[in-house]
Amino acid sequence: MGWKAAEKIIRHWKILRGDNVMIIRGKDKGENGIIKRVIRSQNRVIVEGKNLVKKHIKQGEGHEGGIFSIEAPLHVSNVQVLDPVTGKPCKIGYKRLEDGTKVRVSRGQEASGSVIPRPEILKERRKPRPTMLGPKDTPMEHVLERTYDAKAGIGMPDL
Repeated sequence: MGWKAAEKIIRHWKILRGDNVMIIRGKDKGENGIIKRVIRSQNRVIVEGKNLVKKHIKQGEGHEGGIFSIEAPLHVSNVQVLDPVTGKPCKIGYKRLEDGTKVRVSRGQEASGSVIPRPEILKERRKPRPTMLGPKDTPMEHVLERTYDAKAGIGMPDL
């Protein structure tokens, strides 16, 4: 389970974190799950509760050792997004609506052609923004201070 870089990295990802997918190859073939994490540098995804492997962890300071089951990454080609209408695996295409918004649609033989909504989990940030000012942050009074006025010529550099 070491890190291995992908030979050819996928540039335009159609599968997103939080999508409902079906595993189409491997030991969990035919099972459904939600994508927990996307590892773009390796072209892999981690599906919640699927592709479990045993990991031996040595005891150390602050944690117990033992044998644990963890989710191993799957290659992105081994999963397919489920069609929201039919519930069957489908390919993903893009389409523009009348108002100009770009949406994902299901496509393929048994696909309904319906819109696949973006997962709600993407609206939450994985790493929350800091609320406390740090030592290197600019104070708000300096940010709001007006130092340039075009009409009066104040703040113009001498060239």
